[in-house]
Amino acid sequence: IRHGETDWNGEKRIQGHIDIDLNAAGEAQARAVRQGLQEHSFVAVYSSDLRRAWRTAQIGTAELGLAVSPAPTLRERHFGVLQGVTSQEARVQYPDVFHHHHARTPDYDYKGGESLIAFAARVTVGLEALAARHAGRNVLAFTHGGVLDIVHRAATGRALDAPRDFTLPNAAFNWVEHGTNGWRLISWADCGHLNRALDEVLE
Repeated sequence: IRHGETDWNGEKRIQGHIDIDLNAAGEAQARAVRQGLQEHSFVAVYSSDLRRAWRTAQIGTAELGLAVSPAPTLRERHFGVLQGVTSQEARVQYPDVFHHHHARTPDYDYKGGESLIAFAARVTVGLEALAARHAGRNVLAFTHGGVLDIVHRAATGRALDAPRDFTLPNAAFNWVEHGTNGWRLISWADCGHLNRALDEVLE
């Protein structure tokens, strides 16, 4: 599950490792997650230690009876000098860096951040460790758009530098399975719980 919305999401400002909290809409999304999760069961819950994911996890799992464990491997990618700027600002202030960002250059590290190759390795090693620890069982993870980008590519075989052709909505459910042949995509960007919550507000 990607974290709920933040003000910086609305501004399309690159967050990376900068620790931004949820806004009111994000907290409402997290409450919708809590309702949606009542239909499912899990043996463990993990979350990125960044506030926007951690807060989503705390609200979203309040009725599951499970403690949330921190998982630093689920942290967002470190975007180096682009952290804290919008894409438009990056295009003007760091044109060379933005070029690599837009091109998804696999070995480029944003002048002190993480390259896609290093980031993907961190994410996949971390997720495979969780899968091995809880083999054959359902595990819940709260994380970020960049991490989910890597998860989707791992499950579909899409190259790191290929343009993204899938969505990463805030607070959506994304289901993947790990087995002897690696990762497999089951369902992606399920927003049914968010739509139901919106319908309840409008009624």
